[in-house]
Amino acid sequence: MNLLKTTLENGLTVVLRETHSAPVTSVWIWYRVGSRNEHLGITGISHWVEHMLFKGTARWPRQKLDQAIAREGGYLNGMTWYDFTTYFETLPSAKAYLALDIEADRMTNALFDADEVAAERTVVISERQGNENDPTFLLDEELTGAAFRVHPYGHDTIGHLCDLQTLTRDDLYAHYRTYYAPNNAILAAAGDFNAGEMLRMIERAFDKIPPREPLPHVTAQEPPQRGERRVIVEGNAGTDYLALAFHTPQATHPDLHALTVLSTVLAGGASSLVGSGSLTNYTSRLYRAVVARDLAAEVNASLIPTVDPGLYRISATVLPDHTPAEVEDALRAELELLRRELITAEELAKAKRQARALFAFSSESITNQAFWLGFSEIFADTSWFLHYLERLEAVTAEDVLRVADTYLRPQNMTVGHYLTQD
Repeated sequence: MNLLKTTLENGLTVVLRETHSAPVTSVWIWYRVGSRNEHLGITGISHWVEHMLFKGTARWPRQKLDQAIAREGGYLNGMTWYDFTTYFETLPSAKAYLALDIEADRMTNALFDADEVAAERTVVISERQGNENDPTFLLDEELTGAAFRVHPYGHDTIGHLCDLQTLTRDDLYAHYRTYYAPNNAILAAAGDFNAGEMLRMIERAFDKIPPREPLPHVTAQEPPQRGERRVIVEGNAGTDYLALAFHTPQATHPDLHALTVLSTVLAGGASSLVGSGSLTNYTSRLYRAVVARDLAAEVNASLIPTVDPGLYRISATVLPDHTPAEVEDALRAELELLRRELITAEELAKAKRQARALFAFSSESITNQAFWLGFSEIFADTSWFLHYLERLEAVTAEDVLRVADTYLRPQNMTVGHYLTQD
């Protein structure tokens, strides 16, 4: 892989990958700030700040920004999550300088107009209320809040309604000025360019932006869970749901690759650590346990890399005439079996094939390649991405048994039932 990684004098991390498969370049700017950096009173602020950066700057007002990218046949977007806020532009390679100009400008010059802040309050509150119409969001919010007693991973990125109603323009701007700095950022790009020339363009765009100190540190550490926790949510969705969550280590922990194989055995390829693809889970253990037996309409799992210890989640949609308790019993029996018996050589090989396939799917496009270069720097470093497959291949059946017994213990589990009311 033709990769260049360096750090500018102002602290900006730069990761570049030359790939000449198409005349396209994708540029991502990542900030190490998300809901992990929030506390009660300002939950949802990182996501709201992300919205405000799409309002533009004096030099790049919103309409001009959107038109400039669209006119060149490109597209742009952004997202906020637990550990990051990120923005990207994918463009014809000859126009990549536009992305650098836009992102360097809004790193320091976003306007945060008071009227725009007020208008966006309505937008983020509406987004929150829209989520509340989804029973799986309500269940996941309660489940996550119960699983995390101390760590800010316990609140959703969208934030609590009371905070969205009371945050001010000055709160948002102070958050922006605190975290949007080159020494808290990663610029990742992949595409049809010369890495040396791209680096020189990046230096011209960003090197005059000064670093910002001090950057606040997250010191919260979730204490060990000492017993099973349970939550019940009631609503009128017309369908019951079940969710299970288990504390798992941070992405840099060596157990994460064995947990990836474990999750693939349990729930199929779509549960992979490295994103989703088109693979089905029809032959997975949990599918056979609850879907094939007509207890649930679907079952899924997710294991997402995080900076701090996170959660492995399993969810199921319960079929009529059955209950979350029935589905829970069936899932728990499969989890207990995995804790007691080695998976077969065939299961191990199949799980690795599925995980490799999803890795290929999720890093196929130029945009996704740039995504992974930056994302892996957020929670580990680029070598995590580069060596993912070989670390996956090294996982043994004994490793899967060990991590199953370590992390799938009932004492490490939080259970959530969504019960629909007549």
